Amino acid sequence: MKCVDFNTKSIPNKSAIPHQRVLQPVQQPFSTGSDQTTFDLISRYKECPWEYLQSEEYIERYGKQPVWVDYRRNHKGGIPPQKTRKTCIRGDKISGNPCPICRDPKIQVDHRNVKLLEQFICPHSGTMYHPTRTGVCMKQYKKLTKAIQDAKDHGLLGFQVPYTEINLNDYSGSHGAVGKTPPPPKQEGPWYSWYQWQDPPEKEITRIRKMYKPFLKESIAQTSTKTTLSNDPSTN
Repeated sequence: MKCVDFNTKSIPNKSAIPHQRVLQPVQQPFSTGSDQTTFDLISRYKECPWEYLQSEEYIERYGKQPVWVDYRRNHKGGIPPQKTRKTCIRGDKISGNPCPICRDPKIQVDHRNVKLLEQFICPHSGTMYHPTRTGVCMKQYKKLTKAIQDAKDHGLLGFQVPYTEINLNDYSGSHGAVGKTPPPPKQEGPWYSWYQWQDPPEKEITRIRKMYKPFLKESIAQTSTKTTLSNDPSTN
C-alpha cells in the first residue's frame, strides 16, 4: 500500500491534485431517537388525549393535583389583571411563562378527555372556573368552554338541571281562555248603532238618471212589467 503525501512543497503543480467534495449529512426532521419518541407520543395523544393523564410521566409531574395548581401568573404590580393574555403561542414563538395547557404540548383539550375537563369545573356548583383562577389564556379558555359543552351534549359530563316549580293552573283547561268559544250573537239590527238605511231624495235620483241615461240598463223587473203590459188585452 502506497502512502501519498499531499504536502504542497513536494508537489510542484497544485492543479494536479484532484478536487474532493465533502458531502454534508442529510438533516432529517425527528432524526434522533428521543425526538422521534416525543413526536410519536404527541401524535398519539392527539388521537387519544385521555391516555396522557393515565401515563407515569403525568403522575410524576402533576400527581393527583390539577394541572393548574402550581401555576403562578407573571404580571406587573401587586394587583393581577382581570383577564389573562389572549394567547401564549403566536406563530412559532412561545411567550414566557405560558399557561398550564400551552406549556405542556401533550395536554390536548378534547370533549372526550373528561378527566382533564373535570379539573376546570367546580365540583360543588358545577360551573367552570374563571381563567384568573386557573391561569389559562383566553384562547384555551374558549376551547375548554366548547369542549365542556360538547361533552355535556354527548353525555360524557353530568350537569344539574335547575329546579323549577310548575303551576298546574297554567296547564288546566278550566278557565275561560281555554274553554269552548261561545257562539256569536245573532245580528238583529245594523252592525253599527248609528248606521241605518236612508232612501235617497227623488230629485237626486232623477238628476242622476238624466245624466247617465244613455249608459243605464233596464232592470229585469222593469222589462217584465213592460212585457206584461203589452200582452194585457185590456190595455189595448
